[in-house]
Amino acid sequence: MQNFIVSARKYRPQTFSTVVGQPSITSTLKNAILHNQLAQAFLFCGPRGVGKTTCARILAKTINCENLSPEGEACDACPSCVSFNENASFNIYELDGASNNSVDDIRSLVDQVRIPPQMGKYKVYIIDEVHMLSASAFNAFLKTLEEPPAYAKFILATTEKHKILPTILSRCQIFDFRRITVDDIAAHLQYVAGQEQINASEDALHIIAQKADGAMRDALSIFDQLVSFAGHELTYETVLENLNVLDYEYYFGITGMILGNNVAGVLLILNEILEKGFDGQHFLIGFGEHIRNLLVCKDAATVKLLETAPNIRQRYQEQAAVCSPDLLLKILDINNRCDLNYRISNNKRLHLELALMQMCTLNQEKKSADPGSRTETKRSSAEPIPDPGLHKAKASAAPAPAPTPAPQPPPSSSSSPSSSPTKPKDYGDHPTGTISIKAGVKPDAKTEVADESAEKNRPASSFSEEELKIHWEAFAAGLTTDFPHLATTLTSRKPSLKEEWTIEFEVDNRILEEELNQKRSELLEFLRRTLDNYQITLQTRIQENAVERKPYTDKEKFEKMAEKNPALNKLKEQLDLDIEY
Repeated sequence: MQNFIVSARKYRPQTFSTVVGQPSITSTLKNAILHNQLAQAFLFCGPRGVGKTTCARILAKTINCENLSPEGEACDACPSCVSFNENASFNIYELDGASNNSVDDIRSLVDQVRIPPQMGKYKVYIIDEVHMLSASAFNAFLKTLEEPPAYAKFILATTEKHKILPTILSRCQIFDFRRITVDDIAAHLQYVAGQEQINASEDALHIIAQKADGAMRDALSIFDQLVSFAGHELTYETVLENLNVLDYEYYFGITGMILGNNVAGVLLILNEILEKGFDGQHFLIGFGEHIRNLLVCKDAATVKLLETAPNIRQRYQEQAAVCSPDLLLKILDINNRCDLNYRISNNKRLHLELALMQMCTLNQEKKSADPGSRTETKRSSAEPIPDPGLHKAKASAAPAPAPTPAPQPPPSSSSSPSSSPTKPKDYGDHPTGTISIKAGVKPDAKTEVADESAEKNRPASSFSEEELKIHWEAFAAGLTTDFPHLATTLTSRKPSLKEEWTIEFEVDNRILEEELNQKRSELLEFLRRTLDNYQITLQTRIQENAVERKPYTDKEKFEKMAEKNPALNKLKEQLDLDIEY
């Protein structure tokens, strides 16, 4: 039975031209070899799986090659190259910094450097994870690293450059390896799949590339794992199932629900996601990335920042066309705040649902700010869920309802400008008549009558206490960061709905009542807008049985206790006790 070799080793690059995603570094090294300008020491640093050790081995092989090509590549035919390919080269030494990190290990290395190579021009020492060397070992290595023999070359590799002493850094040529892009990883995976005769879809390879987070070795390891499960047919659904990745369809669907103000649809999709075993934090991270991608697609110059498959990129552009940048930024802000507070939330599901409900009200707020949408009725929970792809077509086909004009005042001899319909302000403010802003000028009686008439004709849709509770908690969730005490007060008690759309709310003391009064106008504005009822009023009162607390002296404490138990006074007299002040 033939031994299995993982793809990361089997398809490890053997020449500079086959290294993926590091063109600037490979070009620099080839030019240095061709012009005979090799430094005595190199430092390759960067994240895992980006080709540091691979480039170090290729460099060591190339500088000892006896028949270099005009492009600066090894020939793979000379005795030096053949011995290297067979792992039998006597001129190349690979060391592990973690297990050779003492001064004695460095002393042994220095003794080996003194012996010239038996074959080839250079002795090359590759020290991987060099940041694991101790400070004493680094200091013992300084002199040899700065002035080694002409035939000795050192290549240091590390993932943590900040842990290396500055004196070491100053003696090396430093090459910073970057993360490999999703497109480069996907293209290399396609090449490997072709070599292994595996039929892999483009979408599946892009998901693997995104999951690898810029590391080619991780991508090849995931690829091997999926091939072991799926065989020679690697599909998009197989990758999603095995990598615990949410399908794009969920994010596109939820965004479409938010655009349609469909709270019920959003909650149903979230429930389906949670029932499949996905964590809420995992959803928040993915949804934030989705909104970021929509923002990127708003400008043709930034579409190149979108790292997805071409067919998915087209869907992003279509959905971004029906989303305003302001709405996307607000959704992203709510998502970010929910992500920050998710870990400390006691009811994580409710915390996530409130954030999604707040997102659904954003587009409704925008519509209510337009004069033509003041009389728009609230969406029924039984209404079919809109398709996000058809949102733009529906929005353009549906005519906007005509604004309801304010009633005209009784005819009089002198007409007033305030008798004409006035344009409402944004954010659901009350429309006002013509008011003079000059100092000392007071609106006349006709203006006040017009204001009262316009106020009475604002929408006053009916709502239940359950709907009031949902929007009340949604407002409280937005105060968690800046007003935590007020947010706790609003969520700990339920508001009660009285006659004539009056909301009554109890607080424990005057301090909380004053804090609530600071946010009273914002709370009323939010409730009127989201419940589509501008006759809502709010009344607060202090709980009658709330105990007013104040500090007591020791004497007052004793008197209070003696009132309840008179025997304490007799005990005090018998023992001749006094109260200390």
